[in-house]
Amino acid sequence: MKSRLVASAVLAATVVLGTAGCNLVAPQATTEIQDVTDGVSGSVGDLRIRNAFVVSDDGKVGNLIVSVVNPGNGPHALDIQFGKGAGRVSGTVTVDGNSSPTFGDEQTITLTGLDVAPGGLVPIFFQYGTETGLELLVPVLDSELPEYQDYAPSSSIENDRRSVIIS
Repeated sequence: MKSRLVASAVLAATVVLGTAGCNLVAPQATTEIQDVTDGVSGSVGDLRIRNAFVVSDDGKVGNLIVSVVNPGNGPHALDIQFGKGAGRVSGTVTVDGNSSPTFGDEQTITLTGLDVAPGGLVPIFFQYGTETGLELLVPVLDSELPEYQDYAPSSSIENDRRSVIIS
Protein backbone atom coordinates (compact mmCIF):
# COMPACT_ATOMS: atom_id res chain seq x y z
CA MET A 1 0.00 0.00 0.00
CA LYS A 2 2.84 2.43 0.87
CA SER A 3 4.66 1.71 -2.36
CA ARG A 4 1.50 2.41 -4.35
CA LEU A 5 1.06 5.76 -2.54
CA VAL A 6 4.70 6.71 -3.17
CA ALA A 7 4.42 5.66 -6.82
CA SER A 8 1.28 7.79 -7.22
CA ALA A 9 3.04 10.80 -5.68
CA VAL A 10 6.08 10.35 -7.95
CA LEU A 11 3.83 10.00 -11.00
CA ALA A 12 1.87 13.14 -10.07
CA ALA A 13 5.09 15.12 -9.53
CA THR A 14 6.45 13.88 -12.87
CA VAL A 15 3.28 14.94 -14.68
CA VAL A 16 3.30 18.39 -13.03
CA LEU A 17 6.98 19.01 -13.80
CA GLY A 18 6.69 17.53 -17.28
CA THR A 19 3.83 19.78 -18.30
CA ALA A 20 5.06 22.97 -16.62
CA GLY A 21 8.80 22.38 -16.60
CA CYS A 22 9.54 24.49 -19.66
CA ASN A 23 8.05 27.55 -18.02
CA LEU A 24 10.31 27.10 -15.02
CA VAL A 25 13.56 27.64 -16.94
CA ALA A 26 12.67 29.16 -20.34
CA PRO A 27 12.37 32.95 -20.68
CA GLN A 28 8.90 34.19 -21.48
CA ALA A 29 8.78 35.76 -24.94
CA THR A 30 5.89 38.02 -23.96
CA THR A 31 8.06 39.95 -21.49
CA GLU A 32 10.35 41.24 -24.27
CA ILE A 33 9.20 44.13 -26.47
CA GLN A 34 9.79 43.41 -30.16
CA ASP A 35 9.70 45.92 -33.02
CA VAL A 36 6.83 44.92 -35.29
CA THR A 37 7.65 47.47 -37.96
CA ASP A 38 10.47 48.05 -40.42
CA GLY A 39 12.35 50.38 -38.07
CA VAL A 40 14.21 50.05 -34.78
CA SER A 41 13.49 51.53 -31.35
CA GLY A 42 15.27 52.52 -28.16
CA SER A 43 15.27 54.96 -25.26
CA VAL A 44 17.40 57.96 -24.35
CA GLY A 45 16.61 59.21 -20.85
CA ASP A 46 12.96 60.25 -20.89
CA LEU A 47 12.67 60.14 -24.68
CA ARG A 48 11.52 57.03 -26.52
CA ILE A 49 12.82 56.59 -30.07
CA ARG A 50 10.30 54.56 -32.07
CA ASN A 51 10.35 52.99 -35.54
CA ALA A 52 13.48 54.72 -36.88
CA PHE A 53 14.34 53.96 -40.50
CA VAL A 54 15.84 55.76 -43.50
CA VAL A 55 14.24 55.91 -46.96
CA SER A 56 16.83 56.23 -49.73
CA ASP A 57 16.73 55.17 -53.37
CA ASP A 58 20.39 55.85 -54.19
CA GLY A 59 22.11 55.15 -50.85
CA LYS A 60 23.57 58.66 -50.81
CA VAL A 61 20.64 60.84 -49.68
CA GLY A 62 18.09 59.56 -47.20
CA ASN A 63 15.06 60.74 -45.27
CA LEU A 64 15.13 59.69 -41.59
CA ILE A 65 11.66 58.66 -40.45
CA VAL A 66 11.37 58.47 -36.66
CA SER A 67 8.75 58.96 -33.97
CA VAL A 68 9.91 60.41 -30.66
CA VAL A 69 7.79 60.12 -27.54
CA ASN A 70 8.34 62.70 -24.79
CA PRO A 71 6.11 61.84 -21.81
CA GLY A 72 7.62 64.64 -19.70
CA ASN A 73 6.29 68.16 -19.27
CA GLY A 74 9.24 70.06 -20.70
CA PRO A 75 10.69 70.19 -24.22
CA HIS A 76 13.96 68.46 -25.13
CA ALA A 77 16.43 69.30 -27.90
CA LEU A 78 17.24 65.91 -29.45
CA ASP A 79 20.59 65.74 -31.22
CA ILE A 80 20.71 63.31 -34.16
CA GLN A 81 24.16 62.33 -35.43
CA PHE A 82 25.50 59.97 -38.04
CA GLY A 83 28.92 59.14 -39.38
CA LYS A 84 32.07 58.01 -37.62
CA GLY A 85 34.74 59.90 -35.69
CA ALA A 86 35.65 63.35 -36.99
CA GLY A 87 33.26 62.87 -39.91
CA ARG A 88 30.23 62.69 -37.60
CA VAL A 89 27.62 65.35 -38.38
CA SER A 90 24.53 66.32 -36.43
CA GLY A 91 21.25 68.17 -36.43
CA THR A 92 18.86 69.04 -33.64
CA VAL A 93 15.07 68.76 -33.41
CA THR A 94 12.90 70.00 -30.55
CA VAL A 95 10.47 67.55 -29.00
CA ASP A 96 7.79 69.32 -26.96
CA GLY A 97 6.63 67.91 -23.64
CA ASN A 98 3.71 65.47 -23.62
CA SER A 99 4.04 64.89 -27.36
CA SER A 100 5.00 62.18 -29.83
CA PRO A 101 5.91 63.81 -33.15
CA THR A 102 6.91 61.80 -36.21
CA PHE A 103 9.78 63.36 -38.11
CA GLY A 104 10.31 62.72 -41.81
CA ASP A 105 6.93 63.81 -43.13
CA GLU A 106 6.09 67.46 -42.42
CA GLN A 107 9.41 68.19 -40.73
CA THR A 108 12.06 66.26 -42.63
CA ILE A 109 15.45 65.06 -41.48
CA THR A 110 17.55 64.58 -44.61
CA LEU A 111 20.85 62.74 -44.35
CA THR A 112 23.34 63.38 -47.16
CA GLY A 113 26.59 61.55 -47.86
CA LEU A 114 25.15 58.29 -46.51
CA ASP A 115 27.11 55.74 -48.54
CA VAL A 116 24.77 52.94 -47.41
CA ALA A 117 22.80 51.05 -50.06
CA PRO A 118 19.13 50.23 -49.47
CA GLY A 119 18.97 47.04 -47.45
CA GLY A 120 21.93 48.08 -45.30
CA LEU A 121 22.18 49.61 -41.84
CA VAL A 122 23.39 53.09 -40.91
CA PRO A 123 24.50 53.88 -37.35
CA ILE A 124 22.59 56.89 -36.01
CA PHE A 125 23.27 58.37 -32.57
CA PHE A 126 20.48 60.02 -30.54
CA GLN A 127 21.26 62.20 -27.50
CA TYR A 128 19.89 65.15 -25.51
CA GLY A 129 21.09 67.23 -22.57
CA THR A 130 23.42 65.32 -20.27
CA GLU A 131 21.72 61.98 -20.90
CA THR A 132 23.82 59.09 -22.13
CA GLY A 133 23.19 58.76 -25.86
CA LEU A 134 22.03 55.75 -27.82
CA GLU A 135 23.37 54.47 -31.13
CA LEU A 136 20.91 52.50 -33.23
CA LEU A 137 21.68 50.54 -36.39
CA VAL A 138 18.90 52.00 -38.52
CA PRO A 139 17.73 50.11 -41.63
CA VAL A 140 17.88 51.84 -45.01
CA LEU A 141 14.84 51.09 -47.17
CA ASP A 142 13.98 52.18 -50.71
CA SER A 143 10.73 53.71 -51.92
CA GLU A 144 9.58 50.71 -53.97
CA LEU A 145 6.95 49.85 -51.38
CA PRO A 146 3.86 52.04 -51.82
CA GLU A 147 3.84 53.12 -48.16
CA TYR A 148 7.32 54.67 -48.54
CA GLN A 149 6.98 56.36 -51.94
CA ASP A 150 6.06 59.72 -50.41
CA TYR A 151 9.12 59.64 -48.12
CA ALA A 152 11.85 59.36 -50.76
CA PRO A 153 14.12 62.43 -50.60
CA SER A 154 14.40 64.82 -53.50
CA SER A 155 17.07 63.89 -56.02
CA SER A 156 18.05 67.56 -56.32
CA ILE A 157 19.75 67.60 -52.89
CA GLU A 158 23.55 67.74 -52.93
CA ASN A 159 24.62 64.26 -51.88
CA ASP A 160 28.43 64.28 -51.85
CA ARG A 161 28.96 66.09 -48.55
CA ARG A 162 27.81 64.46 -45.31
CA SER A 163 25.19 66.57 -43.52
CA VAL A 164 21.94 66.52 -41.55
CA ILE A 165 19.40 68.91 -43.04
CA ILE A 166 16.33 69.60 -40.92
CA SER A 167 13.58 71.41 -42.76
